[in-house]
Amino acid sequence: MGYHLAPEDWHIDLPIRPLILCLEDNEFYLRLRKAVLEQDGYNVVGVNTPKDALAILRESPVCMVLADHMLRGPAGIALAAEIKHLRPDVPVVLYSGRQSDAPEHIDAFINKDVPTQEFLFLVRAVVKRYFHDRS
Repeated sequence: MGYHLAPEDWHIDLPIRPLILCLEDNEFYLRLRKAVLEQDGYNVVGVNTPKDALAILRESPVCMVLADHMLRGPAGIALAAEIKHLRPDVPVVLYSGRQSDAPEHIDAFINKDVPTQEFLFLVRAVVKRYFHDRS
């Protein structure tokens, strides 16, 4: 699935700070992703387990789920199916050490090694689409 933003679209003009759910079982990488996203204007709930992610998803107005593809427990694709069952409107982006096509239940894959700006462009595009689809 392609997400492209022109430079004039890099800033999300929303009345709220969008809430992103970030799932990562490595505490260092979770803190890093959370800091990068918060610095870019998002509220972020960071969790370490799929169980915690599903609980947050049930009770919070999440506009995107960002998850590690290779988690302890269910892989990201299996978790994405559960997420889409609970909240079909919420986009799921998996990151992985290797690039892949986005299978069913996944809105996008992103390589863990992409530069920060490219990562943020993808996040912005997914969040913008989420809010555009709801309006």
